[in-house]
Amino acid sequence: MIRITRSLAIDPADLSESFVRSSGPGGQNVNKLSTAVQLRYPVDRLAGMPPDMRERLAVLAGRRLTADGELIIIAERFRTQVQNREDALARLVALFKEASVRPKARIATRPTRASKVRRVEGKVKRGAIKRARGGPAQDDH
Repeated sequence: MIRITRSLAIDPADLSESFVRSSGPGGQNVNKLSTAVQLRYPVDRLAGMPPDMRERLAVLAGRRLTADGELIIIAERFRTQVQNREDALARLVALFKEASVRPKARIATRPTRASKVRRVEGKVKRGAIKRARGGPAQDDH
């Protein structure tokens, strides 16, 4: 089992991998070998996932989450299958860990009287600087 949190774990049997040709530079290596990894995981198989975590995961995954509820991660950063497999798995776990963190609720606060005074004083000072920029007074002759 691949541990995500204390209560959540991914069963490696639910993961499916396929190897495809990597894009980008690499010379003959990229034309001969299938080093990129396409890791697929059906999100519905993760037992005990709270609904709010599922929503956060859907937002974080974006287009990587299919309509069937399958999460697809493509790893092609490295030149070997082994490194790309490890990278894909690490990215999958990181995505689930990030989705498992509940955001803190924002507590509404009000500015203090001192901060309001400082703000107004700064505005008055800035206004005085701008007024001083005016050219010489015009004489009415």
